[in-house]
Amino acid sequence: MRQHAFGRTSFTVSEIGFGAWQIGGSWGDVSEADGRNALDAALDAGVTFIDTADVYGDGRSEKIIAGALGARSGPRPMVATKAGRRLNPHLAEGYTKANLESFIDRSLENLQVDSLDLVQLHCPPTDVFYRPDVFGALDDLRQAGKIRNYGVSVEKVEEALKAIEFPNVSSIQIIYNLFRQRPADLFFKEAKRRQIAVIVRVPLASGLLSGKISRDTAFARDDHRNFNRNGDAFDVGETFAGVPFEVGLQAVEEIRRLVPEGASMAAFALKWILMNEAVTVVIPGARNEEQARGNAEAAELAAISADTMKAAQDIYARLIAPHVHQRW
Repeated sequence: MRQHAFGRTSFTVSEIGFGAWQIGGSWGDVSEADGRNALDAALDAGVTFIDTADVYGDGRSEKIIAGALGARSGPRPMVATKAGRRLNPHLAEGYTKANLESFIDRSLENLQVDSLDLVQLHCPPTDVFYRPDVFGALDDLRQAGKIRNYGVSVEKVEEALKAIEFPNVSSIQIIYNLFRQRPADLFFKEAKRRQIAVIVRVPLASGLLSGKISRDTAFARDDHRNFNRNGDAFDVGETFAGVPFEVGLQAVEEIRRLVPEGASMAAFALKWILMNEAVTVVIPGARNEEQARGNAEAAELAAISADTMKAAQDIYARLIAPHVHQRW
């Protein structure tokens, strides 16, 4: 698996990482054992970047990661977590140094480390991007040794562009996939120019781009694909990438014809993301060992041809862009 420099930091990471939301919660019933096995399978396949958050299962995800890494020998992967979503209400005024430090202290305990490799503001309110004091607080916490690097997980391209104006922001996490192509228009060019690491989340549009979801698929009550289709719990762009479900299914059937023989649709969708050289790491989630290994296999696919890339872009422009392109 190819390794990429993680922006201006000292870390080098695998191009395919492990997104640990699913092993925390909001994806139906994923047992701790299955979560641990999925993570172990990803690490065995060469994954060296793990992304989690303090609110994934109220710390469950972080604790599973700590247990898995504590039982392994050899080089430790880079572990990124997030902070801010514990605020209730989730308002810009809550992003104080005291609150951020308390969240970070809790993650240090959950992950059983002395310093966090990377802490990311967790899709903060847009006003936070106009608050230099927030980023100053992160500078102070880095100086104190509690964090090594910091970045921001964003909902909108405009937020990403604003965040990288702060000189010590190391990374941006953003949604980019076959259904969300706008980051490539301007943001990726700026990120590459400034040596900002780009972490791509929601790469499979909550499973739609696996090609395994149909109109008859039933989701558990505690699965966000059931309770957040209209953005009732958090930004709707996090569920099915914000694409109306029926439209997404139609587009999937057209994309299916582009998948090379012998490859899974999920691996093709991940490889499409990796075709953009601005992407540092993509973080698909996995509920079990099989999914984790399947995600890693995307690294072995041959480069996608220019004709196929254009065909995918045409499907996006015709079916998907009207619903999402200017929204995020």
